[in-house]
Amino acid sequence: MGVASMTGFARAQGEAHGISWVWEIKSVNGRALDLRVRLAPGFDGLEAELRAMLAQRFRRGTLTANLGIVRTAPPELRVNREALGQLMALVRELAGQVEAAPPRLDGLLGLRGVIETVDNADDAVAEARRAAILSSWAHALDRLAAARAEEGERVVAVLRVQLDEMAEITARASNLAAAQPAAIRERLLAALGKLMGAGASPLPEERVAQEVALLAARADIREEIERLRAHIEQAGQLLGEGDTIGRRLDFLCQELNREANTLCSKSADVELTRTGLELKVVIEQFREQIQNIE
Repeated sequence: MGVASMTGFARAQGEAHGISWVWEIKSVNGRALDLRVRLAPGFDGLEAELRAMLAQRFRRGTLTANLGIVRTAPPELRVNREALGQLMALVRELAGQVEAAPPRLDGLLGLRGVIETVDNADDAVAEARRAAILSSWAHALDRLAAARAEEGERVVAVLRVQLDEMAEITARASNLAAAQPAAIRERLLAALGKLMGAGASPLPEERVAQEVALLAARADIREEIERLRAHIEQAGQLLGEGDTIGRRLDFLCQELNREANTLCSKSADVELTRTGLELKVVIEQFREQIQNIE
């Protein structure tokens, strides 16, 4: 399986058994799989099956689904005789109290609740409608999966460019790290020069070398460079594997950021610090992109 985004939209529609319907599904990123569905009256009992079918297809994402139903068969109309009887009783009761023309039949039938629409579908038709709606839901999920996969391809292309950029910046940082001992020595000698100008005794060259070695050991970033390279390589491998890799990429992004922070804190050179900050910017851009990966 390829890498899928959690962002997508799908629509499916159909007509059968006296009804027409439209499914609309919108998907955005989320920590888990969450479905918010709004169903037409009479189809609320489908929700459990809809969720089960969704869970078979996706692992993560927040989905909003809407089912619209229009009845294409002419409805059967029925008079609510109980409601009509109550209205007629009120008319007779008020006839001697209010001076008004008696109500017309069409006026009474136009009142809400007097005329009811009856769905005359038997159990077989109702079951056929239910099956058709579920089949259309499966079709909508297919379209959503295709949309998320297409978006996933675009995201992966961006992520690979960012990984290449991280690798290039890491290589530059590695080259700059080789110049760290010299930079540390210059800074130490400059500090000693100020002290000597203030009347302090000069340090022996051997002591200066020891101090430089100690400071250089503390500023050694070779381990950070190696870990950065390993994490970048692993992230590239995950993109090649596909499937649900969003959480693992997010973990790797945290590790990349931790190593970049350590690199900056150990830096004894302005240019190396700038390079570390540049790396952090690209890692943050990478992190933003992988929030959409399933």
